[in-house]
Amino acid sequence: MPPTMALISDPKIAFSYLRPACVLLTRVPTLSNVETLSAQLKEVNDATLQQLQDYVLFPLRFVLKLPGPKKDKVVQAVVEAMSHVLENTCVQSWQTLHELFSELCLCLCSPENPGKPGDTSEELKLTVLRCLDTLLHAAYGDIVFHFFENKMLPELGAAVSLILALAEKEKSRDVQIAALKFFQVLTLQCDCNKDHVVLSSEEREAEGNAMASFLPGVTMAVARIITGDLRQGHGVTVRAVKVWSRTVSLVMEDAQLQSSEPLKSPSTDLGKIGQLIVCRTSDWVKNTSGKLCMLLKKIISSTVAHQHWKVRLQVVEMAEHLLDRCTHSLGECVGLLLEALVGAINDEEPRVRERCEVALRKASQKNQIPVNADDIKCKSSCQAFTDVLSENLHSLATSLPRLMRTSDDRKKLFVLNVFLGYLKLLGPLVSVVLNSAVHLERISKALMQVLELDVTDVRIVEERSHNATIETSYDSNHSTHVRRKHFLFFTDEKIFSVLTEICRTLGYYGNIFLLTDHFLDLYRQSSAYRKQAAMVLNEIIRGAAGMTLITEGKRMKGEGGGLPPSQEDLKEAVMLVMEEYISLNNWNLITVNEETDRDRLDQQLLRPPVLLSISNSHADPLQVIPSSRASPPTSTVHQLNSNIWQLCIQLEGVACFAQALGHHFRPLLMTSLYPVLEKAGEETFLISQAALDSMWDISKACGYISLKELINENSDYLLNDISLNLQRLSQHQQAPRVLTVMLTHSDSTLLPLVRDIIQDVLMALDLSYDHTASLFCSVLHALMKALARWFPLTSGKTKESSRSKQTGANQEVFNIRQFLLDYRKQRELAEGIGIEEDDPEDLEISPPTDFQEDNDADSCVVEAELPTHLSITKDVMERCIHLLSDSNLYLRLKVLDVLELCVSVLSERENELLPMAHRCWPPLLQRLTADDPLAVLRAFRVLCTVGHTCGDFLRRRVSKEVLPKLTSSLVKQASTSAKSGPVYTHTLAYKLQLTVLEGLGSLCQSLDLDEEDLDVVCDACLPYLSCRQPIGLQQACLSVFHHLIQVDPDAFWLTLNEIHCPSSFVPPHPDLQPVQLSGMGRPRDEYSDNVLKLLREEFGQTGDE
Repeated sequence: MPPTMALISDPKIAFSYLRPACVLLTRVPTLSNVETLSAQLKEVNDATLQQLQDYVLFPLRFVLKLPGPKKDKVVQAVVEAMSHVLENTCVQSWQTLHELFSELCLCLCSPENPGKPGDTSEELKLTVLRCLDTLLHAAYGDIVFHFFENKMLPELGAAVSLILALAEKEKSRDVQIAALKFFQVLTLQCDCNKDHVVLSSEEREAEGNAMASFLPGVTMAVARIITGDLRQGHGVTVRAVKVWSRTVSLVMEDAQLQSSEPLKSPSTDLGKIGQLIVCRTSDWVKNTSGKLCMLLKKIISSTVAHQHWKVRLQVVEMAEHLLDRCTHSLGECVGLLLEALVGAINDEEPRVRERCEVALRKASQKNQIPVNADDIKCKSSCQAFTDVLSENLHSLATSLPRLMRTSDDRKKLFVLNVFLGYLKLLGPLVSVVLNSAVHLERISKALMQVLELDVTDVRIVEERSHNATIETSYDSNHSTHVRRKHFLFFTDEKIFSVLTEICRTLGYYGNIFLLTDHFLDLYRQSSAYRKQAAMVLNEIIRGAAGMTLITEGKRMKGEGGGLPPSQEDLKEAVMLVMEEYISLNNWNLITVNEETDRDRLDQQLLRPPVLLSISNSHADPLQVIPSSRASPPTSTVHQLNSNIWQLCIQLEGVACFAQALGHHFRPLLMTSLYPVLEKAGEETFLISQAALDSMWDISKACGYISLKELINENSDYLLNDISLNLQRLSQHQQAPRVLTVMLTHSDSTLLPLVRDIIQDVLMALDLSYDHTASLFCSVLHALMKALARWFPLTSGKTKESSRSKQTGANQEVFNIRQFLLDYRKQRELAEGIGIEEDDPEDLEISPPTDFQEDNDADSCVVEAELPTHLSITKDVMERCIHLLSDSNLYLRLKVLDVLELCVSVLSERENELLPMAHRCWPPLLQRLTADDPLAVLRAFRVLCTVGHTCGDFLRRRVSKEVLPKLTSSLVKQASTSAKSGPVYTHTLAYKLQLTVLEGLGSLCQSLDLDEEDLDVVCDACLPYLSCRQPIGLQQACLSVFHHLIQVDPDAFWLTLNEIHCPSSFVPPHPDLQPVQLSGMGRPRDEYSDNVLKLLREEFGQTGDE
């Protein structure tokens, strides 16, 4: 890289060096000559260039003054050369400044119409504007102030019009920004880092008088730019907002307008120029303020919710600037400016929020009454400021419902942020404002209308909890499920977050008793307001407790903040609200149709038109069961949904109260925990989930680590209430649900306490099972699930596992030699050879010994008492045996579920289980063979469980009474499923087939069926090995054969190879005859794939193919 050449510092040398280029440019004004001079100018240092300023500018200005059209590139090169000279020198003469300013402005004008921008390139316009900017920055001293003399008003006005036209009409963003920036420089309000002239108060007043003549045109033109097309970019909007605010503050500044100097009338020597001069009288200020207010309203409405944060930040700075300098002159605009500030107090951009806090704190302190203030003017100013805030709050509350109905979500969010900002700005004065009945009524009604819920969704009332309660683990890290509320007037979650923040702010700063009394009146007043009033009350309590509230307002107001309510006041308010929530009229709401739950579920379960049934009759197994009830009328859905949401909100409220009071809420558990447990047992999913979340929140707030501890620590009065309410079951039908929830979420330590209540439940069930069976059956189901969870089986060795291990051990030692020896011995014994020799191994345990042991056991006078859980299980199983024949399908299904759990719990005592299994067999057989398909499906699952636990005890019964019906049904339905389409997998017939196939194999293995029964099962399942069957049925059938092969591998190896044999077996010795199987040489068919899969997985057999 060549070394940098030294700049010319001698004026004489510089003159001699530049003179040829200057003379040549004057004679031949071409682009190359301009570029030559420009290059030579860069080789002269600044001091020398300052002495030769006029000389080097002359040829450049001469080119600009030449008549006729000029090429844009030539003019652009000239202006760039002038910019270089002006950047490195200063203009000391007003005349030079004036002439250069005029010549450069002419470069922007149209030759035909000097008042409008010319049709030149964007690059030229940008270069000229930057040169003008450089020119004014190069002005020495205060000579630039001559622009604001009265005689310069016409030229200044022409320049202002030209610049604004460029900023408004030009399509290039760079040109727009450059024009607006130059306007700031022209009005001596440049914000760059260079040094600027500091005007005295008199000079600034004179400048304000001059710019007052152009204020209407400037403000309207710049307002059009601000509210123009969003595609112009945020940079143009930011610069335009700054120009608007600085120009307005320059003309409407309070310090200038309050000057004591008398206004001077324009001199008569000015002629027509005098008509341009504006006298800023009080009337003029008032009229101008009103017009500026209209423009400001348009500007704020289009920018406060702008997508780019820099625009929102500039609006905050504009509001701060105008409130600081023009509070009195722009009195009508103070409300709008405050609205812009408070709207940004919750902005998503931290820089906007921080600047807004500073601005609001500054405005608040400026209008705050000092402690020992005697200045009446100061007091009135502060009072006026507070009045503006309260009136704006009232006005916004009045228009809030309309804005929420008609605006888009972005506008709604801004309006609510403004509302919240007013509250935080008022701070402790909120309580004073709310003392006004008009303000409180308007704010509360606005919240009632805005928070109206959409309860038209039919899915709310249809969504049911399949279990009586939702079981969860005892993990303390439970996360609350967020139930999204659907509102009529908005969908954005941010809007709801701001609304909750508004309610919490009201609770934080307001009078807690005034607010709770008022919103409780609204709660009682109309069902239309009940849900909204409950939501507001919940958040007010949160706010009063200081929960999750960002109190910017307190920090802005300084040390004068009000005190939060005491713990006693908060507790009293909580008790008042909670008493209203859990009252009978507001807690026991209708959430299901008038028909009973059993009838409704019966209808739902019987809804499929075609159901498969396994019956004793010879009729077609496909029975059509028509629906007997019509769907509930749609007109009731809204009310049901409304009740469901009201209960959810009230449950959330109880959790809020617990969080607000913390450990102080524990005494209130005596009245609040029982109702919450009631709702946790609801079948409506939303209510049960809300109640469960409420229980978790209560346990955490009160210091319990889990729901188990919450229930166990408070079980004494809970069980007392349950016991009393069970005696008046007609009035307290929710008592069994409370017991169900306690059993679901507690542990075995609860069992001794509930034993007597369980006996009461069983006795009540015996006395009036027609009316209480469905209700108590849910309790028994929860009880048995709890017992199965509390007392898991300790013996890891079942009959099936021991049998499979024994079979595996036999297979390990199996060899063909031993097999032939055993076969020979058995054959000799069958022929009577060697029968006189007794084999000691055949006399291991004689039957009389077993009989004697049984007699000894029966002869014991004192028998060991059964454990409590087994005794209860036997009692429950007794009731299940009687209820299995009930006429109600829903009840039979529930009883079958309970019976399955009873068998599992009782399986650890075989001597207790087998007699009970014998007793329950007749009704269970009826459910298996002559019942609705749903009951058959559930009963088969029970049969599988009984078979696994009782083993060969049920072998003969299953073989003679159940197996023929099951296999017959499978055979009949196989052809239907093979021809079906994809919709078939959603039918009840498919589900029944799938359930039987999934359980049949393990059942056969558990019962150790003989060869005849296994052949029957094999024949029934073979059609399901077809590839035409649904995939699920094929997989279930494969599982059946996996189990059957474990029972008799040889027989089923032969069976599978008879269907399809992939290999040819060569005898290991010539004397042995070759093996011939019917499956050999058979072409691949629909069964081949699944048969090959079984042979490969179970026997390791692969084909020759």
